[in-house]
Amino acid sequence: MEVYSSLLFIYGFLPVSLLLFYITPKKLREMMLLFLSAAFCCLLSLYFLIFIVAFAAVNYILMHLISRSRRSEKLAAVPLTVGIILDLVAILAFRTQFFTWLHRMIRAPEGFYPVGISFFALGAIGTLIDVYKGRIKADRNMVRFALYIMFFPRLLMGPLLRYKVFTNILDNRSENLSGMGVGMTIFVKGLAKKVIAADNLYMLYAAAGSSDVGEISAVTAWLGAVAYILCLYFELSGFADMGTGTAYLFGLKFPQSFNYPLFSIRLKYFAARWQSQVTQWLRRYVTKPIYGVCRKRWLREAVFIIGWGLFGFWYTVDLGGVVWGILIGAAVIIESRLLRKKIMNFTGMIYTFFTVVICGVFLSGDSLGSSVRYLFAMVGGNGILADSDSFYLIKTYIVLLLVTMYASTDLFRNLMTRSGKNRIKAAIMAVSPVLVLAVLVLCTAFISYGGSSHMILMKL
Repeated sequence: MEVYSSLLFIYGFLPVSLLLFYITPKKLREMMLLFLSAAFCCLLSLYFLIFIVAFAAVNYILMHLISRSRRSEKLAAVPLTVGIILDLVAILAFRTQFFTWLHRMIRAPEGFYPVGISFFALGAIGTLIDVYKGRIKADRNMVRFALYIMFFPRLLMGPLLRYKVFTNILDNRSENLSGMGVGMTIFVKGLAKKVIAADNLYMLYAAAGSSDVGEISAVTAWLGAVAYILCLYFELSGFADMGTGTAYLFGLKFPQSFNYPLFSIRLKYFAARWQSQVTQWLRRYVTKPIYGVCRKRWLREAVFIIGWGLFGFWYTVDLGGVVWGILIGAAVIIESRLLRKKIMNFTGMIYTFFTVVICGVFLSGDSLGSSVRYLFAMVGGNGILADSDSFYLIKTYIVLLLVTMYASTDLFRNLMTRSGKNRIKAAIMAVSPVLVLAVLVLCTAFISYGGSSHMILMKL
């Protein structure tokens, strides 16, 4: 998971890829992007390259079988069903322990894992459904379809785009110095999120969780829970920004996956801003079709909660993720029913953040039992409010917590937006290239030192 944030990628693969891309004639640049994506996959693992090429080929064939059979819904439903089953099995096969036989069958090395399978498998399923529904036509261009599956800037952390959206972005590719500047800024911002924020937050999370859950103090437990959710946000959004920034360097403008969700003024805004393309995918292909047959409000609310439960399962492929999703979905429903009057935005930010932190315990726990015990410690169930470890962690990490909490809000962005064309904004824009370069140098130093926040994603 550290590919984008590795020195080999930043100072080796990326500049060489840009050089090859821009010296290639424009008519052949999509082919070059596919070649670069194949090289990226091969650097991860030769097995991964073989797997993802086979995956793209199978779904390409199924897409055209569906298209040719659309005159008969029953006939077209056969390749659609086969495709959905194969893609879902592909996710489960590599994200659970129940399909170890697949590793043995393909003779893959121990620990082999097709990076990004949760994204490109859902993308393939959505494409098959759209062709079946007649929303899009089966694309004969194999290069574009393969690029949709394995395009390296969106391979690790999305965004999860519909095929039509992806091809529209390709058609509207804009290759210029301005776009490259924006892309580099976004990439460095994502890199800083990962190696400066997430890696150091992980150290706090690991320190807080180093004690037995039955002996941990309430303050230490809260520090660990807050550090976890902040680390998860900066890790996921950092990789997403690095991928988006890389795409910008090649002239492709991808949408944001995270839009400052943690300190939203309502839980429903958090739900809409956290990994937004995935929630949109679930709404488009799962919950919205069911809404059509659910006339009663409570049934639609139940479907909404179940949809979030599926989102949680997509994250962790275990019961803890399901509980996390159900709790978030239920909290959004409760908010919509109880929050009739307008409250202060600051109050909304507080209860949203604390709700997300509490629910996040089920994402971080190894089991439901351990998560419940950790929540018990957070409310003082161990009989220890604070201890020497708590004060040490506060003294050591309080600045990091305050800075990252501020950085996870949109306060600075709003300040820049409202400032208009004044001198402050002009000055910041003037020095931004120098700031980006300085942050890149700082991140390089942190990478050399070595981070560990990617461990938090092993469960996801």
